[in-house]
Amino acid sequence: MSKQTDAQKAAGKQTPGKQPAGGKAGRPAGTKAVGKQRDGRQEAGPAGPAAPADGAAPSLELSRRRLLGTVGAAGAAGLVVGGAGGAIGVAAATGDAPDALTTIGSTEVAFRKDGTRQQAGITTPLQADGHLLAFDLAPGAGRKEAAALLRRWSRTAEELMAGRAPDADTGVALDAGPSSLTVTFGLGHSFFDRTGLAARRPVQLDPLPDFSADALDPKRSDGDLWIQIGADDALVAFHALRALQKDAAGAARLRWQMNGFNRTPGATAHPMTARNLMGQIDGTNNPKPSDATFDERIFVGRDAAQEWMRGGSYAVVRRIRMLLDDWEKRSRGEQERVIGRRKDTGAPLTGGTETTPMNLDATGADGLPVIPANAHARIAAPASNQGAAMLRRPFSYHDGFRDDGAPDAGLLFVCWQADPLRAFTQIQRKLDRGDALSPFLRHEASGLYAVPPAPEAGAYVAQPLLEG
Repeated sequence: MSKQTDAQKAAGKQTPGKQPAGGKAGRPAGTKAVGKQRDGRQEAGPAGPAAPADGAAPSLELSRRRLLGTVGAAGAAGLVVGGAGGAIGVAAATGDAPDALTTIGSTEVAFRKDGTRQQAGITTPLQADGHLLAFDLAPGAGRKEAAALLRRWSRTAEELMAGRAPDADTGVALDAGPSSLTVTFGLGHSFFDRTGLAARRPVQLDPLPDFSADALDPKRSDGDLWIQIGADDALVAFHALRALQKDAAGAARLRWQMNGFNRTPGATAHPMTARNLMGQIDGTNNPKPSDATFDERIFVGRDAAQEWMRGGSYAVVRRIRMLLDDWEKRSRGEQERVIGRRKDTGAPLTGGTETTPMNLDATGADGLPVIPANAHARIAAPASNQGAAMLRRPFSYHDGFRDDGAPDAGLLFVCWQADPLRAFTQIQRKLDRGDALSPFLRHEASGLYAVPPAPEAGAYVAQPLLEG
């Protein structure tokens, strides 16, 4: 890219050339990183190139972000080439480093994206650490206070996502780069009553119906305002959480917070779909930005009644506890029949690879469907739901152990769609009637939020709603 960070200017080093929209290998537009990328994420690669044939030592000129993303400020002072540290040192020091784990911290996601109106954190590749939290406006606070808060939050999010510290910073992430940080803001059903804007509330925000598997805790559900934080470094994610919480003081009170995680980029030999805590590959059937119908399924269209939501999306959030003790007592074969896919590769039971379409009509020698009629993958498939689809973007969670010793762990399920009634609600109703996976799950918290498009330069999230 032609744009340079302050640290790079100081070092006299230019960032790599600009990638085409969507990235070299499917990376969303607005994501910047040092070194090669796959699917928008930095991945682990070979230890590093061999020493130059002429015996010359590799150059150790590093940008601040590259240096910080490699070994940290303290480690950089003692950078060595050789032994266990040599592989990292050489890879970081050479200009054409292979895909190195140590460049994760340098990856930046733009708060305001060129060429698209969506907020970051929707199509952004899954990050290693995440926080979901909801706030209620403080007693007496209304439209004016909500606008001021969203203005502060938008300013802080833009600074943090660019790797800069906001005013009165805590210093928690002082040594780190942006680490793919994203901050995404949403508005709950009650927000419109609190701000006197009920007449402009979209019908898509009507409360979700009750499902038979629900055991919802109202204290951990809903909320006036919702925030999703994701980053590839836990301290960077916590830093954003703390900064945004401080910004809310006096204007909004924390209603609930949940912490999640995913596999760290580079932890596998090649990019692959994430696994959940049941050990299953989770998200195989996700719609892809390259799909012809992706935008109309995931983002609100230009003909939406509420103009301020055009280009935005709707997020359904569910805290789903997994009964892991019960699940882990089942054999692999039983687990695969419950899901309808192989556990090792994610391939459908009808054969092929993870991406091979399921043959829902295939039967075995016994005349029964190879993919059982109540298999989770069959029931949730778009082909079984009149083409309905949603973009799953979850985090796993583990909140210790319950009184009976069972793990309090599972999925912070987040899905995105243009219309929840035609996507999440339709699919969940069908799952509710006979999904073989349901006995191993407990839905314990729920929320539905309108997520406006990213603000234009100089504006803040939801400004057209609050000032229109």
